[in-house]
Amino acid sequence: MAESREDSVLERVRLDVWLDVSCLFRTRSEAKRACEGGKIEVNGQSGKAHREIRVGDAIEISRPLGRRQTLVVKGLAEKSIPKADARALYEDRTPPPSPEEVDARRMERLFRAMNPRPATPGKRDRRLIRKLKGR
Repeated sequence: MAESREDSVLERVRLDVWLDVSCLFRTRSEAKRACEGGKIEVNGQSGKAHREIRVGDAIEISRPLGRRQTLVVKGLAEKSIPKADARALYEDRTPPPSPEEVDARRMERLFRAMNPRPATPGKRDRRLIRKLKGR
């Protein structure tokens, strides 16, 4: 009698699936893009999306502003689970940010708040622009 896939203990899971399930990326496709962009390393090697990971693997993720998040895989799952349970799938070994990094992040947030993106024109504005252009 064969054991169903859900009842068996997982030994390996695709990297992009695990990154999504562990809530390190919002979607699997976002995790896949990060893998393809060279932002993920598994055990010191480039992490391809289809690569299978196991418990004990070391994962390093390049984050914005030069931060590198270091993780160790503690558990595997291939289906969505609650966020609290997802945090138990890995141990975060990233050192705390230095005071300079904290200041740089604060300055970045302030800069973005002071210089918001220009708003796209609404329907009325687009009609006015077309009218002014003579179309």
